[in-house]
Amino acid sequence: MQSKILPPPLRSGDLLRIIAPSGALREFEMLGQSVEIWRSRGYKVEIMSDIAERWGYLAGKDEKRSQQLAAAWQDPDCRGILCVRGGFGSTRILENWHWQTSTLPKWLIGFSDITALLWSLYTAGISSVHAPVLTTLADEPDWSLQRLFDLVEGRPLAPLKGCGWGGGSATGILLAGNLTVATHLLATPIQPNLDDVILALEDVTEAPYRIDRMLTQWRLSGALSKVRGIALGSFTRCEPPISVPSFSVEEVLRDRLGDLGIPVVSDLPFGHNIPNAALPVGVQATLDADRGILDICVEKK
Repeated sequence: MQSKILPPPLRSGDLLRIIAPSGALREFEMLGQSVEIWRSRGYKVEIMSDIAERWGYLAGKDEKRSQQLAAAWQDPDCRGILCVRGGFGSTRILENWHWQTSTLPKWLIGFSDITALLWSLYTAGISSVHAPVLTTLADEPDWSLQRLFDLVEGRPLAPLKGCGWGGGSATGILLAGNLTVATHLLATPIQPNLDDVILALEDVTEAPYRIDRMLTQWRLSGALSKVRGIALGSFTRCEPPISVPSFSVEEVLRDRLGDLGIPVVSDLPFGHNIPNAALPVGVQATLDADRGILDICVEKK
């Protein structure tokens, strides 16, 4: 069980680049507010060209979005990459993508559709951050913002408290992401090795039957067979359709995950709801399902 390479801690004055690898940008005011949060910490924040382009529901054509990511990743002066928003599109630019691991690793920060980039980078042996994108960051409470800065600046993280389902504790490498995006990575070259991981999953606007369908796919594929524990964040606006017989999303999660014989903790404060607590991808974590605690160990540099 080996943690991935952590990029060097960020320091005031470091250069961060903003990219739009997924959906078309709509929330310009929120973007501006979030950029100012980073700048108020002393960071130099530069917006990559063409982030406001649109090609259907995407933030420009695949080639342009791929070029943005490559330019930011290969820039020797850049220390972190901030993603504008989720939506859909990051998997499209990963079809022929190869991370240049000879480049100094840098922080990649985002969630939702950015899951594909986080997990792809994980397979290349580099840690990243499951955390708010720039169209949601400004809504985060102070403690959540501080947690993100603590993570990327090399300070310890406080444990997160949720609802433990019982069954003891487990230690593994934390792999956080959006359930829908992660499900569509199964059986692709982007799917990481899931042996000995603590899966941290969340989702938004998925009806309970669709959550059921995805988790059933995980079960049938055998993808959960060597997972050590499951940490569940918010499942936001996942109510059943009106006037249609249904389980609740909570009942579905219990039904599909409660019999796996591994620790499960639900209702942790990350995902599409506020707060969306930052989680490192690729570091060792302990999940205690008796106390309802997710505890993360980030090595000091």
